[in-house]
Amino acid sequence: MTASEKRPELKIVGRDGAHVAPAPSDPAIEDTIASRTDHYFRRTKAIVERFGDVTVKYAVFMRRPVIFSPKIAVDWIEQVARERDVTFEIELCHAEGDWVGAGDPLLYLTGGLQHLVDLETLYLQKLGAACVSAHNAFLMCCDMPKSAFLAMDARHCTGPDMAELMAYAASVGSAAARRDKDAIGFIGNATDATAHFFGQKSGMGTMPHALIGYAGSTLRAAEMFREVFPDDKLTVLVDYFGRELTDALTVCRRFPDMASKGDLSIRLDTHGGRYVEGLDPAKSYEVLERHVPKATRQYRTESELRYLIGTGVSAAAIFHLRERLDEEGFQQVRIVASSGFGPEKCRVMGSINAPIDVVGTGSYLPQSWSETYATADVIEYDGTPRVKVGREFLLRNG
Repeated sequence: MTASEKRPELKIVGRDGAHVAPAPSDPAIEDTIASRTDHYFRRTKAIVERFGDVTVKYAVFMRRPVIFSPKIAVDWIEQVARERDVTFEIELCHAEGDWVGAGDPLLYLTGGLQHLVDLETLYLQKLGAACVSAHNAFLMCCDMPKSAFLAMDARHCTGPDMAELMAYAASVGSAAARRDKDAIGFIGNATDATAHFFGQKSGMGTMPHALIGYAGSTLRAAEMFREVFPDDKLTVLVDYFGRELTDALTVCRRFPDMASKGDLSIRLDTHGGRYVEGLDPAKSYEVLERHVPKATRQYRTESELRYLIGTGVSAAAIFHLRERLDEEGFQQVRIVASSGFGPEKCRVMGSINAPIDVVGTGSYLPQSWSETYATADVIEYDGTPRVKVGREFLLRNG
């Protein structure tokens, strides 16, 4: 089915109540708009109020391919329509989760210029970054379809608004990857506030490095966690003391029942300043030669080689840990990998089927924020097509 065949129906929003967004009414929304919108939009609003309103149609688009993630932006526009007791028409050009090409309109927004002109700044903020983040999440899940993902981006966000956008984006990209590649995708995230995007009631995660420092040993941290949360599965960080394999095996031997049931996971989060215990460049090559000899026998960029045999959580490190766990009879113990798992690293790991059960990532967040900017242009005034020179392509579906 093509995007045009499954295009959502036109939505009329406003006082007729045809569509009601879940967001609660915000009595201070006008103050928020006034203080956070671009000033020239406010001046345009004042001019239109003086000389008379017109009905306009905006085309909203982006300059790069994205996965369409409109919900938060659309919900906000609908909320404003209710607050202002006006009617807006929102035509979504694609279904949520669709791939959209650069320059293709994402949606058309129609209503009085007086009530739309000062909204552009805020709804673009809620649209562009989400669409790019969803695209990154989609690619990562597609490249590693057999691995589950956890969205651990919250502490890398600038605040709760961004955290909500990013969690929503990960859920949209993940759903698209499940649809297109039968991928496991994102199964949860770090905070309770946005867990609902992943069908969860609460955030997920067990222990940070600080707990291991507090406990004084990796094993003791695991024991403390088990004592306080006896019914929970356990994921143990093993890089704090630089004894990834030693500490992983120690914990497995301490909790053999959990290990045999698959309720115990080992998390590798080694930073890029050193190799995982027992590895160096030569030994890293040896590990890959045993498991995936093709990995380094093809052209690889410098960054790809770093992901394969470099410091930190490399492919060699993951195979190395899996190898030792299996040798010790802990085949059911799962491996959680984190540290720098963005689209490129996931592509490399997926290309060699690295044995990663779960990926903890916040690196689907855009690295180049200049790519996240959504743009809106008025393409019609009172039914007459009119757009600035160079943007005529927006009229093709108008």
